[in-house]
Amino acid sequence: MTHTLVASATKEIIIGFDQPFCVIGERINPTGRKKLAAEMQAGDFSTVTADVLAQVAAGATMLDVNAGVTAVDPNETEPPLMRQTLELVQSLTDLPISIDSSVPAALAAGLEVCKGRPLVNSVTGEEDRLEIILPLIKKYNVPVVAISNDENGISEDPDVRFEVAKKIVEHAADYGIPAHDIVVDPLVMPIGAMGTAGLQVFTLVRRLREELKVNTTCGASNVSFGLPHRHGINAAFLPMAIAAGMTSAIMNPVRPAEMEAVHAANVLMGNDQDCTNWIRTYRDRVAAPAGAPAAANAVAPSSGGRRRGGRAARRAS
Repeated sequence: MTHTLVASATKEIIIGFDQPFCVIGERINPTGRKKLAAEMQAGDFSTVTADVLAQVAAGATMLDVNAGVTAVDPNETEPPLMRQTLELVQSLTDLPISIDSSVPAALAAGLEVCKGRPLVNSVTGEEDRLEIILPLIKKYNVPVVAISNDENGISEDPDVRFEVAKKIVEHAADYGIPAHDIVVDPLVMPIGAMGTAGLQVFTLVRRLREELKVNTTCGASNVSFGLPHRHGINAAFLPMAIAAGMTSAIMNPVRPAEMEAVHAANVLMGNDQDCTNWIRTYRDRVAAPAGAPAAANAVAPSSGGRRRGGRAARRAS
């Protein structure tokens, strides 16, 4: 059974087929959030703090941290901001961290200050990226997200995306990085633009599990990009992906419908022993009166229960 170990200074999480689904909180990311980007550039981390605490309270398993506030000189601006952001996040929670950046210097800076065994998000299939990122992964002995695109971009053909993932896993092995430390992102396409996107990713996840024996992740909200009532699509997508074998997702844990879908999938997949986490989370939930708005019955999941153990279009808020 494939197990990917991630850890903070005090808490270990296992990502695996026989483990509860790993919810990687996406909110600490200024991409598409102009207000947050401006705050972080100005040294104001009040929204970051609020997002950390909200995601922890909602039951996130680990937190993704991105400090890409600007496309101007990211090699200069992003590494120190990544350090600062990670130090703050680690002072607020003991959840494990996913260090999220496309800038190698920012990943290196994050690995210098991140405690425990963080997940690195990410490496792609371009040869130059592999030669830069994989030695870093080997040096710090940490797991990495492998995104299924390469020099040719993102293919609409799922077989091509599988071959890119296979290439990354094989290249990592050349560095002595085991397959259980590779978490593949097969790339979820927007269902509104590609009607087969859901079927594609479910098939890909099964192949990745059965043939490469790797754990998987995705930016869950990519599937609903461009559609109204996106969280309804996301909430349906997640348990279907879990049933196909997906073991983690970068997502918004503060959305009750999506977290409820994940908790229910853990129960139905046999990864919530005796329904313990489900009962702790929802036992005090009171049924809404007939005709009452659905929002009146929404309760943010708690972080109690068993311990559970990330990029095409960026994850939307």
